[in-house]
Amino acid sequence: MHAATDWASAAVDWRLFLPESWDDRLAGDPDEAAGVRRRRERCAIPDEARHREKWRLALDMLDEITGWGLPARPVVADAGYGDAAGFRQGLIDRGLTYVLAVRPIATAHPAAAEPVTAAYGGVGRPPTPHYPDPPTDLKTLVMTAGRSAGRFVVWRHGSHKSAGNPTGRMRSRFLALRVRPANRTIPKAPDGSLPECWLLAEWPPGAPEPTDYWLSTLPVDIRLRDLVKLAKIRWRIEHDYRELKDGLGLDHFEGRSWIGWHRHVTLASLAQAVCTKLRRTPKAPAQA
Repeated sequence: MHAATDWASAAVDWRLFLPESWDDRLAGDPDEAAGVRRRRERCAIPDEARHREKWRLALDMLDEITGWGLPARPVVADAGYGDAAGFRQGLIDRGLTYVLAVRPIATAHPAAAEPVTAAYGGVGRPPTPHYPDPPTDLKTLVMTAGRSAGRFVVWRHGSHKSAGNPTGRMRSRFLALRVRPANRTIPKAPDGSLPECWLLAEWPPGAPEPTDYWLSTLPVDIRLRDLVKLAKIRWRIEHDYRELKDGLGLDHFEGRSWIGWHRHVTLASLAQAVCTKLRRTPKAPAQA
């Protein structure tokens, strides 16, 4: 879990993901379970540490850092989390806004779609409201709107400059549509309607179709530039994570113990925080 701004990011919490093969309770037979338990004992993995989906671990970390008194901020994540409807709903339940990457095969209804209730014939259970048309995948929704519905946005200035782009501006076309994501696990209102949110898509010039998609619960009146800026802020985390992994040794851990891994990531995170602070602190004059 990283905290990020335009100029820096820092790892603030960690969880070690245990695959199903490291959880003896999920083993297929007693012999396999016994082997898993032996591996866990060698690594000193506590009994309460079990296989848990990554998106659930992310919610656990959000609950933990909220308990530290950190202010609530929008949550940004890749499609591995954004595609999990349970993760998106978990953020909503916690009162957290988000900008989450999703795959174009995810489905939604247009914001203008309304549930209808069929006439009751007097026999059996009364009909409930439902959408008359099936949901559409996100790619189709954006392609139907067309590239003309997009606007060009400069979200930041990078380090790659050229004669044609002397300021290194990063610019692309984006479309923002209001949609109602569809999934059986998403709670509906009493009238049968699904909650509304933003669908953001990047459609670069010259590309035959959009390349990236996000769902967001940021306010209806947010500026497109601000929405894009948050969707793209993962570049900051990915940039700093490379330093954390390679330059500060996060990727150098070769141990096989639960405690050892936690000590290693803690020290690497502290080193990153110190380096970040030094970069932002004016240099003190050297003593004579």
